[in-house]
Amino acid sequence: MSQPEKYLDLPLEEVIGDRFGRYSKYIIQERALPDARDGLKPVQRRILYAMYEDKNTHDNHFRKSAKTVGTVIGNYHPHGDSSVYEAMVRLSQDWKIRNVLIEMHGNNGSLDGDPPAAMRYTEARLSSISSELLRDIDKHTVDFIPNFDDTNDEPVVLPAKFPNLLVNGSTGISAGYATDIPPHNLAEVIDAVIMKIDNPEVNVQDLMTVIKGPDFPTGGIIQGLDGIVKAYETGKGKVIVRGKAKVEQIRGNREQIVIDEIPFEVNKANMVKKMDEFRIDRKVEGIAEVRDETDRTGLRVVIELKKDANSEGVLHYLYKNTDLQVTYHFNMVAIEDKTPKLLSLPKMLDAYIFHQKEVVTRQTTFELKKANERSHILEGLIKAISILDELIVTIRSSKNKADAKKRIIEAYDFSEPQAEAIVMLQLYRLTNTDITSLEKEAEELKKKIAELESILASEKKLFQTIKGDLKKIKKTFADKRRTNIENRIEELKIDIEVMVASEDVLVSTTRDGYIKRTSLRSYAASNGKDFAIKDEDHLVGLYELNTTDKLLLFTNKGKYVYLPVHQMPDIRWKDIGQHLSNIVTLEKDETIINCIPVRDFKKDQYIIFFTRNGMIKRSEWALYDAQRHNKALVALNLKKDDEVVNVHITNGHSDIFVASNTGYGLWFHESDVSPVGQRAAGVKAIQLKEKEQVINGQVFDDLTEPSLVLVTQRGACKRMKLNEFTKTGRAKRGSIMLRELKKKPHRVQGFFVINEQETISFKTDKGEEQSVYPLDLSSSDRLSNGSFVIDTDNQGEVVEVWKETNYRKPFEE
Repeated sequence: MSQPEKYLDLPLEEVIGDRFGRYSKYIIQERALPDARDGLKPVQRRILYAMYEDKNTHDNHFRKSAKTVGTVIGNYHPHGDSSVYEAMVRLSQDWKIRNVLIEMHGNNGSLDGDPPAAMRYTEARLSSISSELLRDIDKHTVDFIPNFDDTNDEPVVLPAKFPNLLVNGSTGISAGYATDIPPHNLAEVIDAVIMKIDNPEVNVQDLMTVIKGPDFPTGGIIQGLDGIVKAYETGKGKVIVRGKAKVEQIRGNREQIVIDEIPFEVNKANMVKKMDEFRIDRKVEGIAEVRDETDRTGLRVVIELKKDANSEGVLHYLYKNTDLQVTYHFNMVAIEDKTPKLLSLPKMLDAYIFHQKEVVTRQTTFELKKANERSHILEGLIKAISILDELIVTIRSSKNKADAKKRIIEAYDFSEPQAEAIVMLQLYRLTNTDITSLEKEAEELKKKIAELESILASEKKLFQTIKGDLKKIKKTFADKRRTNIENRIEELKIDIEVMVASEDVLVSTTRDGYIKRTSLRSYAASNGKDFAIKDEDHLVGLYELNTTDKLLLFTNKGKYVYLPVHQMPDIRWKDIGQHLSNIVTLEKDETIINCIPVRDFKKDQYIIFFTRNGMIKRSEWALYDAQRHNKALVALNLKKDDEVVNVHITNGHSDIFVASNTGYGLWFHESDVSPVGQRAAGVKAIQLKEKEQVINGQVFDDLTEPSLVLVTQRGACKRMKLNEFTKTGRAKRGSIMLRELKKKPHRVQGFFVINEQETISFKTDKGEEQSVYPLDLSSSDRLSNGSFVIDTDNQGEVVEVWKETNYRKPFEE
């Protein structure tokens, strides 16, 4: 009878927590993060060790990469071949690794992000500097552990005779931790290690006299010394990295920008493509051609400019908007004592120095043991030669090798290893020269043993050995710094003229949110007629502007959209515009109340908002200068069901007139409204009773006397003079503008301040549209109901009224 199966009944949270915890620990310790001692991740260490074991070193021939990958997977790293090969390729890429650890024949990828050839095509071997990472690994300098299937041993860490973590840097993402350690200059790092050995209390400022900052394999320029200092002190910090570019003169009195170094880890092909897209989309004016002229002699990207182009402005734009300038974030996390830690520069150096102390101590102990063993054998051989004749007689009379050993141990007091060496002695070694060489070797060994013992006995001597070793490596492998370091981050100011071709265009906006810019040629070809617009929509603004100007669109929901004119869609006069919802997100019933063109946000100007529920808000115009163009921004805070009915720009010396639907009008000066912040809600403009609402708010110069015109739902239009009213203060009830009727009273549907040659249009609930020229009407007193301009019984009641939009050149007025 079979045993009943056992199941554990555990809560899901506990199981997930436990399993993910184990997985995270593995990812952190055994995959994505480098060791603070040798600066290698497990896969990198295994690749280097497997190649060392196979004698695939810099002094031997290249070997197929596939063979190495197979060895690594079979013996040490039971994962996918692609992950091993990719790690191997990265160690050979001289644009990613400051001092490459693997040399590779064949296509090992490129700065353009091209994939390397498959591992069956490429060949590899360890580079000469790699041998310094592995040197003396056979002298018991590091611990070994069994591999995944217990058939082999692998090193826990490499001896790392140079500080690889800082020299080659590291990047990786694990569970809950990520690391970004930039590469550094070998000579500088070695000098910093020596400085830290000589003075363990040394601070970051002192260390930075020798270690200037990161030294990227791709060169470039680092800006922001403060960021480097912060990173070295805390492990986290950020700097700006930009490529090297210069402006050159070319034929035809033109210029070109030449880039010969790009930032670290930037894909050159993508960067060049982005630059060319700016040329095609005309986001930058002045670029004639973008060429990648990189060849075997070096990197070279050329941006040829048009005549009279602003080369510095274009270069600044490229720095700001492409990967020609990037932000590098230091996040110096490494495994120390089996734990991920954020390490400062001194802590990194300490971890390396402590490792070297251990490595050199173990190496010296191993060499001392070997020297003592050899010395012991030499003593035996020298003694044996002095009693050679007796020895020969003893050996000849022995039965076999074992008996010979036994006899000479008993007869002449040799040890087991000495006896072994004597019986294995070859006859030619009995010449006079060999006796001399044995004595010479013994003398040298004596000195070596004394030297090794003194190293073990004195920490000072131990550190001298470490420093001597580092100095030799520096002399052999050090090269010049490639990356320049600049103290300050340059502020990039981009003149809009650089980005935009200066051109006069016609900009139109409709109430329902259709916008476009049209060339003056397209407008002229149509004689200004046949403007494409949807039924029941009407124009809100029609301006002749420059492409370097801006247009601010204000909606009934209290939002505004900041639109640079050059970013507006270029559409023919006879074609319908693009809907605003293609550019920003709008609510379903959101409409455009007003659009205001801007060349400069002048300090002495104000913006005034009127809302349906009787609120007014005045703010400084300059507050609405936005940096974001891809979303609708809050213009003012509206309460509940309130809506904006109008928006105006003033110079601070304007009069305000607010009209309600029941025919009350209030006239006051804008100084009665205190300026508030951009998102504030505002204050009460007019006192309203229940179910009353504001139809419109109008602004006019306090030195003029315009006409006031209203249109009622019953089709009456009425023109009044301003002197019919008394100027009062804000938040009053106002003066009545209509005679109240008991039956079918008039209700205001539209109210405007009218100047000469302005027309008012209205639409009825039966879909009819009509226009009226108010100055044709005679002036009425406040208590009349004006003149009927349509028959509402036949044509329907008036539901919407607007002032006709005329073609304007706002910056020439």
